[in-house]
Amino acid sequence: MFSFSVYTLGCKVNQLESESLADAFRREGFPVIPWGEPAGILLINTCTVTARTDQKVRRMIRKTLRDNPKSCLIVTGCYAQLDAELLETLEPPAAGVPGEDAAGGKRLFVFPGKNKSALLDLPRYIREKTGTPARILETWFRFPLRDPEIPREPQARTAAKEGLFRFVPETFSFHSRGFLKIQDGCNSRCTFCRVSLARGPSVSLGAEKVLEALRALEAGAYGEAVLTGVNISQYRDGPRDLGGLLTYLLEGTDRIALRLSSLEPEGVTGTSATVFAHPRIRPHFHLSIQSGSPEILRKMGRPYGPEAIDRGIELLRSVKNDPFLACDIIAGFPGEGEGEFEETRNLCARAGFAWIHAFPYSPRPGTAAWPFGSPVKPQDMARRVDVLLDLARRGRREYARRWLGKEVDVIIEGRQEKNARQIPGISDNYLRTLITIPPGEENFFPPGRALRCRLQGLGEGKNGAPERFDVSAELAAAEKPLRR
Repeated sequence: MFSFSVYTLGCKVNQLESESLADAFRREGFPVIPWGEPAGILLINTCTVTARTDQKVRRMIRKTLRDNPKSCLIVTGCYAQLDAELLETLEPPAAGVPGEDAAGGKRLFVFPGKNKSALLDLPRYIREKTGTPARILETWFRFPLRDPEIPREPQARTAAKEGLFRFVPETFSFHSRGFLKIQDGCNSRCTFCRVSLARGPSVSLGAEKVLEALRALEAGAYGEAVLTGVNISQYRDGPRDLGGLLTYLLEGTDRIALRLSSLEPEGVTGTSATVFAHPRIRPHFHLSIQSGSPEILRKMGRPYGPEAIDRGIELLRSVKNDPFLACDIIAGFPGEGEGEFEETRNLCARAGFAWIHAFPYSPRPGTAAWPFGSPVKPQDMARRVDVLLDLARRGRREYARRWLGKEVDVIIEGRQEKNARQIPGISDNYLRTLITIPPGEENFFPPGRALRCRLQGLGEGKNGAPERFDVSAELAAAEKPLRR
């Protein structure tokens, strides 16, 4: 029996899709093993958000093929969608491994990102065949199993998009929280973004099917579900937008909490904020901001200005008690001088974000900004990223300090070692938490369970380095172990 291993780069959508692929192999009887251990079939699920990411993917492909001469490698995801021919060239000339490479030595198989869901059928196909992984994969890849492109006609779109939402794992290998994809693609054409080219236009899963999948997670004792998509602010199912979907889901479930992935600033309105106030919506919001300069936002093709960002932040804070607010920022976009960067820094400072995901601008082929080049000097981009990351570290520390002594819900993450007295978790307001368990109760707290905890102290790293957790915690008095 061939074993299977997967490595994921990029967003939560990719993470969910990798979970689904691992689940598909497991259900057909294939062992799913950690990345880095020898496996018959390896899969890299790629991202293409920056040139650095592309470089990392290419290095990983070469290294994986070199370190695993008896394995086959499947490459899928957004980078595979846009540059499949380039990635195919990364396989070195076949030297052949006697008794293993009966298919002529081919071991690298590139599968476009939009058609990724067809890979869910691969485990069953492999189970029904005999031969080496290379021979079986080479045969399978000749078949027309790939999902069609999403056409523009409404009726055809409804049928074709089903493949995009087949990624619903029965069990999760790498996460203790449930993940649920409600949307894919993006209708925006931001001048820096290549992901919309890879994923295509926005499509949404029908609300009834979202509710069905969410109820299954709730029945499976998951305390929380993360609603993901490329741009969930563009969710539409008839008259339902994201706020309407959330209302429908909350009315149709009893206890499971909902955490939202990245939101667009213009999607935070008075109407949506009213829904976000619900106790089962986690007090954690990640805003895709990109810049605080009105001129740079205009050049990026973003449909809002700094005022809309400020207004969205104010709304979120008005409906939640000190929520964890995070954002994305691109430093060094063409035309960003020191003045424009200072506008961004000032916005982040007054917002008091608990985290800032800052990264340097990367020209992406095929985007509207590609002809702009990269006129900002690399050293200036790196300095600006460092300034933002310093704000991020201080903001996270200050945020965690404000919550000491307070009670929060924490989802247990990962599996604790046998008889371990401390268990890692993630709080409802997105603090990495280390929970101390009373003696004798260590083995009765399974991953995915929600616990009520009191936050006690800040994580203290060595020599000023950040600790692997933000806060330590103890169980609230009402919490009892789950004995099975």
